[in-house]
Amino acid sequence: MSLALDDAPYLDVANPDFSLRSAPVRKARDESWFARTPYGLAVLRHKEMGELLTHKSLIQGSQNWPELNGVTSGVFHDWWNRSILVTEGEDHWRLRRLVNPAFSPKVVKALMPDFERIANDLADGFVGSGECDFMAEFADPYAARVLCLLLGLPESEAPFILRTSATMGLALGVNFPKVADRVEAATVELGDYIAGVLAERQANPGEDILSIMVQASEGGDRLTGDELHNLAMMLAFAGVDTTRNQLGLGLSMFMDHPDQWEALAADPSLDMAAATEVMRMRPTITWVTREAIETFDFRDVTIPKGTVLHLYSESAGTDPAAMGDAPFDITAKRARNYGFGGGIHHCLGNLVARNDMAVAYRVLSARMKAPRVAGEATWLADSGNTGPISLPIAFEAR
Repeated sequence: MSLALDDAPYLDVANPDFSLRSAPVRKARDESWFARTPYGLAVLRHKEMGELLTHKSLIQGSQNWPELNGVTSGVFHDWWNRSILVTEGEDHWRLRRLVNPAFSPKVVKALMPDFERIANDLADGFVGSGECDFMAEFADPYAARVLCLLLGLPESEAPFILRTSATMGLALGVNFPKVADRVEAATVELGDYIAGVLAERQANPGEDILSIMVQASEGGDRLTGDELHNLAMMLAFAGVDTTRNQLGLGLSMFMDHPDQWEALAADPSLDMAAATEVMRMRPTITWVTREAIETFDFRDVTIPKGTVLHLYSESAGTDPAAMGDAPFDITAKRARNYGFGGGIHHCLGNLVARNDMAVAYRVLSARMKAPRVAGEATWLADSGNTGPISLPIAFEAR
């Protein structure tokens, strides 16, 4: 017999003051693999998240996010609904096949020295003072300068890329309705800029990721102008916002666990493990979205066609059934976490993101001792895409 959806716990995640790491979420996870929310169903456990990420009755589902927030038209709305994020089936596979060479291990490996150069250059600016606002002085400019590197832009363009992409990123939080006009203006501004960059790359391609995308072909098939523009916008939008947020969230975890910072300093080869553990415990993308394209039964629950499911990355990543007592430990072997999603919509840029975060944590742990709180931080809402807005820290230089 199927269970009634109304019997599940209810979580008011649309409330900006609600935290996805709060006691109500933990209690709901103990009681059930899912909960009800204003947006649909929340999937709370690791096993169920892993299975539903690739379930044949579900599609990506994020196409409805603007409408759920009252945004039914406009440049952001239209771009979002044409993006690779919400493309399905053969159309999605075609885009991935054409774009994958731009994110190959060979391409990413060639970028590593520049990741290190940027990280050290930024650290030079504050390590001597023993304090900084980590977001303003490292995470934000690091993410923007790395993105400029990927797009083949001069690093002097980083402030512009940061401002516009960060404003667009507000669309992925629960406060989207309040900032919809700002998001729309930033989308227009960044879109016009990207159009100019693409025209230049098509005339004079280089060796950057954007140039590889411009020249990508398979069996004579190439990306259209609209596809290139949409993909480049997604790269600029997601590449900056998620990286800066994730770096800040990671540093907040290291401040709570200084022994782990010192473990990384003692063994720099743990840098990739550190990036992975940060995403398990404090992912900036707090949920991954799916939508039912047909009615189906799962774990004795009937899920109607059209149901939106939010698969909670942090709740699954800290699920005791999969992770044990799950302390923050960069040396531990863990079950897979889903900070980059899964299935055919697994994040295209995950290799770039893992490596640029790993480099940042490795370089900083070599330059400064364990950071500590040095003032009151400010935060985005702890639902949707989250992270610090400001993060004052103090430390001793090594």
